[in-house]
Amino acid sequence: MEHINIWAVLVAAVSSFMLGGLWYSPVMFLKPWSKANGFDEMKQDGHPAKVFGISFVLCLISAWVFAWWLGPNPELTVALQRGLIAGACFVAASFGVNYQFCNKPMTLWVIDGGYHTVQFTIFGLVLGLWP
Repeated sequence: MEHINIWAVLVAAVSSFMLGGLWYSPVMFLKPWSKANGFDEMKQDGHPAKVFGISFVLCLISAWVFAWWLGPNPELTVALQRGLIAGACFVAASFGVNYQFCNKPMTLWVIDGGYHTVQFTIFGLVLGLWP
């Protein structure tokens, strides 16, 4: 694991965390995501620091392991392809299985699976561009 660039991993984790802030905001998918979850978005007072802290640590772990999987100095196209594959085929597909058994709406799967597909593609972009 000595080949992992911690700065690239940190930037990738921060980038995906920022994507989540935008993705689940009123600008993008907050309303349909809240509705699909059965939440009343007007009654949500935001998330406690614990949720953000744990979420960031999980983004960091995901970025770290993804960097390890890519190996040192990955080509950009390989990094992007693996990001797309990891996000869409591993994470989103796994969510899809769980969501089907929980009888959750397809909208929720598309939003959450879409986020993780873009998240891992961003990991690939950052790690593929980093010298």
